[in-house]
Amino acid sequence: MPIELYELVGADASRPFSPHCWKARLALRHKGLDFATVPVAFTQVPEIEGGATKIVPLLRDGDRLVADSFAIAEHLEATRPDAPTLFAGEGGRRLSRFVESWTFRTVHPAIVGLAILDIHAMLAPQDQAYFRQNREARYGKSLEAVAQEGRDGLPALRASLEPVRALLAGQAFLGGEAPLFADHILFGAFQWMRVVSPVALLAGDDPVHAWFERCLDLYGGEGRSLPAAAG
Repeated sequence: MPIELYELVGADASRPFSPHCWKARLALRHKGLDFATVPVAFTQVPEIEGGATKIVPLLRDGDRLVADSFAIAEHLEATRPDAPTLFAGEGGRRLSRFVESWTFRTVHPAIVGLAILDIHAMLAPQDQAYFRQNREARYGKSLEAVAQEGRDGLPALRASLEPVRALLAGQAFLGGEAPLFADHILFGAFQWMRVVSPVALLAGDDPVHAWFERCLDLYGGEGRSLPAAAG
């Protein structure tokens, strides 16, 4: 049975945009695995595999179903120990957990503020209604108010990347000379923005920009295979 990865898409089923799905996609490529993707809209998620999950990505690997991008990475590491490692040991696993936590708390909120209306615009009508209701309940304000508050957040986001910038000044990837799952985690956030919005998060001379370009080229250009959002 082929490996299947359920991914979140908007009205265009060929443009998966979830940062978590991109993490899982790169983890599979890192392990050298072939897989089929199954596009899923927000309102279709409860129907996946007979209601097996409330979130995507969801991986079907034979008779196993694994939800959550980090759980997928751990599953792949455990079941394919002879393929290139995603963690390079327990230290790399803990590094990945730190990067995940920091990305959730620092990078993702800034991207939401900058791109929330772009995300809404790329959804099919029934998913737009769900997204507006769900996110406005989550943030306690309209999508337009979230966007207004986030519009001026780009300088702060760029400043928050200074520790990453300093690290990448001396090595090619967060994992060292080769990428680890920690790289895929941060890549997923920037790829999310690249796919949904024409706003450039990173200046062209930023070492983080150079790192992101290297990540786009990984695994035969997996990330670059999807064009960036048009301005």
